Amino acid sequence: MRFSATTVGFTVSAVAPATIGLVLLDGSGHGAPGAGAAAQTAAMPVPVASVIRRSVPVYLDYIGTTEAIRTVTLQAQVTGYLAARGAPDGADVRQGELLYQIDPRDYQAALDQVKAQAQHDAAAHDYARVSQSRNSVLSKDGWVAKDTFDQTTSNLHQSQATLAADAAAIQTAQLKLGYTEIRAPFDGRLGKSLVHEGTLINAAGTQFNTLVELDPIYATFNPSETELAAITQARLKGPIPVDVQTSDAAQPKFSGTLSFLDNAVDRNTGTITARATVTNPDHTLLPGEFVHVHVHIADQPGALLVPQVALGSSQLGRFVYIVGKDDKAEQHIVSAGASYGSLIVIDKGVNEGDRIIVGNLQKLAAGAPVQPVPAKSSGV
Repeated sequence: MRFSATTVGFTVSAVAPATIGLVLLDGSGHGAPGAGAAAQTAAMPVPVASVIRRSVPVYLDYIGTTEAIRTVTLQAQVTGYLAARGAPDGADVRQGELLYQIDPRDYQAALDQVKAQAQHDAAAHDYARVSQSRNSVLSKDGWVAKDTFDQTTSNLHQSQATLAADAAAIQTAQLKLGYTEIRAPFDGRLGKSLVHEGTLINAAGTQFNTLVELDPIYATFNPSETELAAITQARLKGPIPVDVQTSDAAQPKFSGTLSFLDNAVDRNTGTITARATVTNPDHTLLPGEFVHVHVHIADQPGALLVPQVALGSSQLGRFVYIVGKDDKAEQHIVSAGASYGSLIVIDKGVNEGDRIIVGNLQKLAAGAPVQPVPAKSSGV
């Protein structure tokens, strides 16, 4: 009769007590012939990995949402027809890049007009200055009446004021001309355009588009009030590193630091609003996404780690199998902590150097003889 590995494993544990009973009934004092050979045959090869001790980071994990650091609605400040668009919908643009161009001809003409008026007033100012200077000399010798001198002095002051008004008019005209160009106030991404070429733009505030900043970006989450003390203590030691990852595990993690912790706990939820500033150079993250936020608040020195695949579960709790004395499987109930990649922290139930069985767990039972074999890839 042919036995599978499973059948053999469980036959050993079930038949062993019966064998002992037969020995007691045998008056010869000898065990059944071939019993040692049967036990040798019953040993099942199992992959094992050693429990290691290592310093591991302590994280607080949350589900958060991404938010743009800066969002601006592009609006008109002057009236005119839209002459051109400098960037398509959804384009990534650089600070200062031309996005929309309103027809500038009316405003260029207005600027030219105030500049010409300024030149006219500058010529009048030169005449007033020369007249006042000449009358100042003649007045001292009595050749010009005092009232005439006062009049020329007044004209000079009026011309100076006119030049100041002209300068302000030129500045106003230049500003209005500049408003015909809508440029990006910062690096970001455009949304869907609300206007197109030929649209009459109203100075009352026609909206062109929305520009959002994507790098860096905020990740907002809500720690509970019970975790607030740990986060506060970690902040006192320096910046708190934060990792952010999307629901797609294949995407890389985004790194940042905790940059904001609100000043009050929400009474209704028992949480506080926190925010991390995260680098997003490829603009992979967009505002409004749900993300996993990992806040690194401390390091746990001397943690015991085993491969996650070694953990089993029963009514008594989580357990691992250890290669014990005489190469027999021992079941240890454990207290598991945080996971780190393919490894998991064991807070109680194992010791450093224990040989943990990481394969064939479904075929094992406590006390079964095993043949330990080094695991090919334990994740240690």
